[in-house]
Amino acid sequence: MSGRANSDSGRSPYSPQRQHAILRTLRASGRVDAADIARQLSVTSETVRKDIIQLERQGLLRRVHGGAVPIGDLSYEPAVTARVEYAEEKERIATAALAQLPSSGSILVDAGSTTARLAALLPDDRELTVFTNALPIALTLLTRPHLTVFPIGGRLRSQTLATVGSWAARMLGDINVDVAFLGTNGISAQRGLTTPDPEEAAIKRLMLRSAQRKVLLADHSKVGHLSVCKHADIADIDLLITDTGLPPDQLAALRAIGLTVEQT
Repeated sequence: MSGRANSDSGRSPYSPQRQHAILRTLRASGRVDAADIARQLSVTSETVRKDIIQLERQGLLRRVHGGAVPIGDLSYEPAVTARVEYAEEKERIATAALAQLPSSGSILVDAGSTTARLAALLPDDRELTVFTNALPIALTLLTRPHLTVFPIGGRLRSQTLATVGSWAARMLGDINVDVAFLGTNGISAQRGLTTPDPEEAAIKRLMLRSAQRKVLLADHSKVGHLSVCKHADIADIDLLITDTGLPPDQLAALRAIGLTVEQT
């Protein structure tokens, strides 16, 4: 009997117990670190990740790199260099976006982790003029002999490595491009596209005006998420390229209001 009791007491906590511990930590600290929770509960990080996914689906928290934050924390903005989640999905989205490139002409590439993957995949044999407000993207493209690269000037935000402010706005007001490849922090059928920073939202709005065709690149985790600053209506976007992880009800809601969605 005593051996069995010791065995039972050493069991890992059940899923409801783990999720309760996650929510308790979130309320106390304002953030959950998945690795810390895994050590505390003597379970794997993958187990904690699945618990966090389940809690996010219930609307109780929001996943971020390495853990979770409260669902009401609309201003949270991970650094672009830390956005390593959904790497495979972002690669597929970026690859699918290549089909939207003009055979020649001009494009605008917004700052972001998925748009950065698109920049890395741009073909070497196509004559394109590329405008971007992202310093890492401009540097990535410098070695491409057939690309003419124009970095959009302005104040550089350390969080996203994107340029913002009046200088960036002035340049965007003077250009016209064939296709803009855009990013966002949140996509809501009711509230449109949102992002945490008002200056970056202002630049994103100007990008829309600069482009004949607007293509949004966003993995499924952005859908249903709401941030502080609105920068576009759903109707402003010609095409959303996302991954197959988007739940059917969210896909149906976006298509019901007229958005063309391509899943890859």
